Amino acid sequence: MKIGIVCYPTFGGSGVVATELGKALAHKGHEVHFITYSRPVRLESFTENLFYHEVSVSDYPLFDYQPYELVLSSRLVDVVKHNKLDLLHVHYAIPHASAAYMAQQILKSQGIDIPYITTLHGTDITLVGRDASFEPVITFAINNSNAVTAVSESLKKDTYAHFNVSREIEVIPNFICLDDYGKSGADCQKKTFAPNGERILVHVSNFRKVKRVEDVLRVFDRVRKKIPAKLILIGDGPERHNIEKLCREGNTSDDIRSLGKVVNPNEILSIADLFILPSETESFGLAALEAMASKVPVISTNTGGLPEVNVHGFSGFLSNVGDVDDMAENALRILSSDESLQTFRQNAYEQAKKFKLPKILPMYERLYEKVTNRQLVS
Repeated sequence: MKIGIVCYPTFGGSGVVATELGKALAHKGHEVHFITYSRPVRLESFTENLFYHEVSVSDYPLFDYQPYELVLSSRLVDVVKHNKLDLLHVHYAIPHASAAYMAQQILKSQGIDIPYITTLHGTDITLVGRDASFEPVITFAINNSNAVTAVSESLKKDTYAHFNVSREIEVIPNFICLDDYGKSGADCQKKTFAPNGERILVHVSNFRKVKRVEDVLRVFDRVRKKIPAKLILIGDGPERHNIEKLCREGNTSDDIRSLGKVVNPNEILSIADLFILPSETESFGLAALEAMASKVPVISTNTGGLPEVNVHGFSGFLSNVGDVDDMAENALRILSSDESLQTFRQNAYEQAKKFKLPKILPMYERLYEKVTNRQLVS
């Protein structure tokens, strides 16, 4: 099958999942074409059956804002026609679903029928999508998709609650390739971060307000007052400068390392003892799943799709948003003894197995077959 994948090529979860999905499909023999404005960060190298088509937006003086959606639609038309694609799979509703609809209608006028599937990932529905200026377009593009998927039951419920969606939404959760995780880091590397055998806590995010990275610092401060510990921060975003400022003011800089953007955090996760994700909302929590695949238990909030990923008392613990005392107490329950930590490590890995690639990939393949055999999935 020839599949076009449209995604954001950045470090965000939707782009990561879309890229890993494309790579897995190509490995199984499908021909996969990525269509976006730059090469996806997880597309480290090109192999057989993988192709990349750049969407280039020219700088026209007439426009205050460059019309990316229109250029993307035109590029989709071009790639579908010249590569004879069977379907388009667009990740993140804005603006990919509406661009796919426009491309579909243009191609239909030329006698070419191309279905498109929209996968909803989170903030395209729970944050940006609730903006009244976007709502009519998002609703229309979703309802006119040939199939719609969401990465969690929570996101599916949010979509129905906030949009007048008449399409059936199928939940296909995010996934991980277990073989890519759990590779032990060299002893000297762990000693670089924790020279005296301190527990290593890790947080990975895009450092937006919704991630509540300040709560990570508060939890860590409570933990380090009880046991020797170090904190590694991975990611970049609007809150990073503020977080580093708070580290200096709190005199914790010696115990905290901020690494910025890391294309593949697996190596760091392999030396971690605990993962902290105190987000205000998470439609799934891919970062938590990646940690669990590395046998790292998770302390997270109980919001959105996180309870579908992190099982309270098994793979880690769940707390109410902002309850840093409870998060710290739970962290200490895991870290206080080697026996407790080892139990939670193994449990986290067992939970991660439920989302392994061989279980999830066939769900997408079945949907692809259904959509290409019949234009509308009712």
